[in-house]
Amino acid sequence: MKTILSTKTIIRLITIWIIVIGLMLFDQQIFKTTFSPVSAITIFIILLATILTASFGVVKEADELAHKLGEPFGTLILTLSIVTIEVVLIAAVMLGPAESPTIGKDSIFSVMMIIMNLVVGLCILLGSAKYKEQEYNAQGTLSYFSMIVILGATSLLLPNFIQGAGNGAFTTLQAIFISTLIILVYIAFLYYQLKGYSHLYIQPAKGNLEIQYPSQIQNSVNKDAPKSQDKKEIWIRSALLILMILPIVLLSHQMAVVVDYGIATAKLPIALGGILIAIIVFTPESITAVKAARNNEFQRSINLCHGAFVSTVGLTVPAVLLVGLLKGKLVLLGLTGTETVLFTMTLLLSLISFLGKRTTPILGIIHLALFAVYMMLVFNP
Repeated sequence: MKTILSTKTIIRLITIWIIVIGLMLFDQQIFKTTFSPVSAITIFIILLATILTASFGVVKEADELAHKLGEPFGTLILTLSIVTIEVVLIAAVMLGPAESPTIGKDSIFSVMMIIMNLVVGLCILLGSAKYKEQEYNAQGTLSYFSMIVILGATSLLLPNFIQGAGNGAFTTLQAIFISTLIILVYIAFLYYQLKGYSHLYIQPAKGNLEIQYPSQIQNSVNKDAPKSQDKKEIWIRSALLILMILPIVLLSHQMAVVVDYGIATAKLPIALGGILIAIIVFTPESITAVKAARNNEFQRSINLCHGAFVSTVGLTVPAVLLVGLLKGKLVLLGLTGTETVLFTMTLLLSLISFLGKRTTPILGIIHLALFAVYMMLVFNP
């Protein structure tokens, strides 16, 4: 128990939650008034420091769980925890008084560009800098792209090319059908990923790009995972993981208020606020993915990055469509012309990067270049 709840972990957790509770108690006084530049910078530093502290705590617990549970169970816990809470935030925004018809689409697209270009690019580049070429499980990696095509294209590209309810919105029947289909496909994907085909999502032995069925655990790099899992430790670490993730999500709204003030004051693009918040929310997952690449566990990086986007679409689209149907809210999921081109470029580049070949530094640079194009278009559309 002492190794799990170390003094450092307890101090970190108590400090984070004292700040979170304090900021929530004085939310009206701090965030509902006009900021001064000095107060905005001070609050921003406090929020950023708290979020980063929590992020490193998340990374620590996620690493321990990954070693205890093995892949893909370890990374899936981290991914689903973050994405589920993100979905709750999006639903909360939709249920608010203001109309936010594109909140779901904007969130999904931001996550795609950040995770599949910025984070993947960093993983490839930093991993290659240490190990030159890195290997991964080609079959499992391509299955993620199949999910991205069916879920992403159906929900984000299709609305712009059908009659629907007009202006890129689904009709009631279409919304029910699409939501049900996405949920069923996503559940089926998780079932096969965790049950009979988990060998597709673990790191293959050196010199291989796949693991033959049914050879699963024998060839995994997780040889240090214990044969008899300590269920008590797993439950405690899972609880700690949630307790570290929640402050990031709870503070992300307050961070958004401060960031929006800074953007308005500096006259920066409005879309930058959503991008910064998405980066902050997915910081734990991003740090864990880069760390895995630096540890030569590139398949884990892939599970985190591509799994995060698949989970984002699989959970966000049904959620926003359901809220729209129940509360009569307008939901627009269709991408703009520019976003459609960037979506297609990202998907094609990802397929080329992971078509059963080992990673090389130039692939990382290309992904980062595409993210740079995306950011340029944010500032100069």
